[in-house]
This record gives sequence, structure tokens and C-alpha cells, in this order.
Amino acid sequence: MGGRGPKRELAEKIAGEITLSDDPGATLRKWRTDFDVSQTDLAAELDVSSSVISDYESGRRESPGIGVVGRLVEGLLTIDERRGGDRIRQYGRVLSAGFDSDVVLDLREYASSVRLSELYDDVGATEVASGGTDRISGHTVIDSIEAITRLSSEEFFRLYGQSTNRVLVFTGVTRGEATAVALRVLNPTPNAVILHGIDEDDLWPHAADLARIDGYSLAVTTTPLENLLDELVGLE
Repeated sequence: MGGRGPKRELAEKIAGEITLSDDPGATLRKWRTDFDVSQTDLAAELDVSSSVISDYESGRRESPGIGVVGRLVEGLLTIDERRGGDRIRQYGRVLSAGFDSDVVLDLREYASSVRLSELYDDVGATEVASGGTDRISGHTVIDSIEAITRLSSEEFFRLYGQSTNRVLVFTGVTRGEATAVALRVLNPTPNAVILHGIDEDDLWPHAADLARIDGYSLAVTTTPLENLLDELVGLE
């Protein structure tokens, strides 16, 4: 796993999480599915039987040592590179913005602006309050609980990346109250916000009012997170 940069950083992060985990098999499975790599594909990359990967993940085989973990991680990264390196680039963007990847799940700037209505359609989002713009130039996907509990107001502002003309997607939302209140401390506010994991009926009644006061578009979606991320990646 030679070389420097995002790939090296990501390799060390994954290897460390697997090695130090109370359940290394479950952690390996989490990363494999995050990379959208099947057991069969990973096994083929490592020239082993798919049952070997299955045994590690299920705990039927003794927890892998450092050498085996290194091979597993290298296999995932090699497959990602062959597919275009999207996961490695995603991690690099988050890393360069100064965030942990469990707080910011993705951060991108688009080559050209896209219609906000089209983005909402792509991710199955319903707008509950309109804002002052109909186009955006990027997105940031954030774990709402981790962001609210761990980020300072200055760090919140860095979620904007290169521009406030973007959509902030907050995952793991139950009512939207905490997110709406947290956004009130930001100046300026983003142009659009999507609350993920909630539908309009369950939204905190005052969330739309606060969005209108602060001038940003607010939408909700229950699209599965992996599907949402895939759709957003396609906008790049």
C-alpha cells in the first residue's frame, strides 16, 4: 500500500478499523459493502475462494491478522481504482476539507450548475419550502447527529466547500428540529437543505417556516442512503 495521499490515508483508516474492531468480520463487511464490492469480486481479486471472505465476515474463520487485513484492504482499493476510483476520490475530498469520513459522507463541486428541481427528482426529494435559487453548484452529505454533536460553528461553515450555492444533505434525521435550529447559527445559510430519512408528515412543524425566514429551499426524502449517494455522484 505504498504512496501518499488519500489512498494511503484511506487504507490505513480501513485497516485500523478492522484490526481494532470488537467484530473484525462485521467491520470488513461494512467496508466491502460501502465500496459496493461483492464477496465474489473481492475473492477473485485476492485469488481465494469466496467462502474465505464469507468465513472472515461471519466469524467462522479466526480474525484476520495484519497481513491478511492489508491484502483485503488493498483488494478493495484496487477494485475501486479499476472502476474509476470514486470511493478514493470521495474520501480525498472529505479529508482535504478537514473532516472525518464518519461526519461528512461526501463533498463535491459540480463542473457546471444543475437545476435544483432535477436534483430533487433524482433523489426522490419533496420540497416543503422554496428558496431563492433554482440551481446549485455542489453538495455535502452529512451525518446529522455526528455533525451537530461534534462540529463547531466554524466547522459547520466549512461544510459549504467552495460555495454556499449547494445542497446540504443531513442523514439520520427523525424530525428535523435540531438541524433547523443548528442552521440558524450559520451566516450565510446554504441555498438548499435535504433532510434524509424523514417524510413531510413527520417533519417538525416549524422547520419549513425557519427555512423560509432564512431563505433556503428545504426538502425531505426517504430514498435509501446508498441510492441517494449514487444519484448524487451521477451529478458530478
